Amino acid sequence: MSVTVEQVSAIKKKLIIEVAADVVEAELESGYKKVAKTADIKGFRKGKVPRAMLEKHYGPRVENDAANTLINNSLYKSMVENKIEAASQPEIVEMGNIEKGNSFSYQAEVEVRPEITAKDYTGLSLEKEKLVFDDAVVDQQIEQMAASKVQLEVTKRKKARSGDTVIMDFEGFIDDTPFENGAAKDYQLELGSNSFIPGFEEQVIGMKREEEKEVNVSFPESYGAKELAGKPAMFKVTLHEIKEKVEPKIDDSFAKEFEADSLAELRERVKDNSIKQEEGRLNGQLQENLMNALVENNAFDVPEGMVKNQLMHLKDNFSQRLKAQGMSLEMLGMNDETFGTTYRDMAVQQVKGEIILDAIAAQENIELEENYIEDKMKEFAEESNAPLEEVQKYFENASALAGLKGQLLNEKVIAFLLESATVTEVEPKQPETEQEETAEEES
Repeated sequence: MSVTVEQVSAIKKKLIIEVAADVVEAELESGYKKVAKTADIKGFRKGKVPRAMLEKHYGPRVENDAANTLINNSLYKSMVENKIEAASQPEIVEMGNIEKGNSFSYQAEVEVRPEITAKDYTGLSLEKEKLVFDDAVVDQQIEQMAASKVQLEVTKRKKARSGDTVIMDFEGFIDDTPFENGAAKDYQLELGSNSFIPGFEEQVIGMKREEEKEVNVSFPESYGAKELAGKPAMFKVTLHEIKEKVEPKIDDSFAKEFEADSLAELRERVKDNSIKQEEGRLNGQLQENLMNALVENNAFDVPEGMVKNQLMHLKDNFSQRLKAQGMSLEMLGMNDETFGTTYRDMAVQQVKGEIILDAIAAQENIELEENYIEDKMKEFAEESNAPLEEVQKYFENASALAGLKGQLLNEKVIAFLLESATVTEVEPKQPETEQEETAEEES
């Protein structure tokens, strides 16, 4: 087998591969032997069909199978021997004929990771927002924690109001006829939640205990049950009980429910956590500014395969976050195509950033010491309250360990770059709505 490698571009190589005639002949021979065992040709017994007849009836099929086998057996071997790391699936762009006694040639193109020399990466001028913390954030967090401890208690009020949860019986009718699944006993409904048919909850507001009432509504045109969609309906409702939300008193006792000795200690803990989150956000923003500067200073093309892989990674992560919130891409009106269009630029930017960081690591001889990796595993174990042995076992997986090493190396390179950069603190940017309000006040 002979292999010639041509550089098509910075991100693409062509392999011109020629498979020796004896290898071709052996593959054809193997193919005809397999066909001979099952060939069904009139006038001949299975296994006794002459080679000439097999070639006449099965030649194209055997030759096609032989070509595929020869490509599979030679292409990836050629890439390994020539140290070509594919960034995407190789593409066969030209293929010769399979003929007994002749060699077989074909050409394949493969996208490769670009080899770049990073430039203009030290002494960067970067901006970072100042950390400005508002204690009102602590109040909001405490209020949210209190809301998570809300209890429903029977109210002394006589009438139901928005925000109350009522217990009721109801039965629905269309043209004085009960409809299927239109009745319930002791049904619990939060008024104002808009979880029932439009207009229903508003008519229950103001009802008293054991009051009976006819509620008239119309099913939406888009209602799931087609037999009900768009039709007017009347519900006979009997309200039995009214409950209201009662939030706990925010005091030392409340704080103890969150394992704090006092409310003051809880507030301090919430403040520390909030500041850490804000610092993390600002540091992430600074790193993003750094990566944008690196990409701007280093122009090069990236393989489409790497971009597609990064888009898939982004989509998987985004989908997982949505799933945790009970949502999906489809609920946001997105599919694979629209997601790819929306986040393509981000994926390209991230791929370029990864390539640049790897180049800087090589140029600056930045490496990971073995004890550094072990120390990080210990940190992960402590942060997740998991046994160190479990964390170490997880990273025995080659893919997981490679991912960890890549992440840690990137962190070291970014730290190196930030040390040499000039970072200027700037005032926090106001949200657009606040900017508009400020502009209106000034005018």
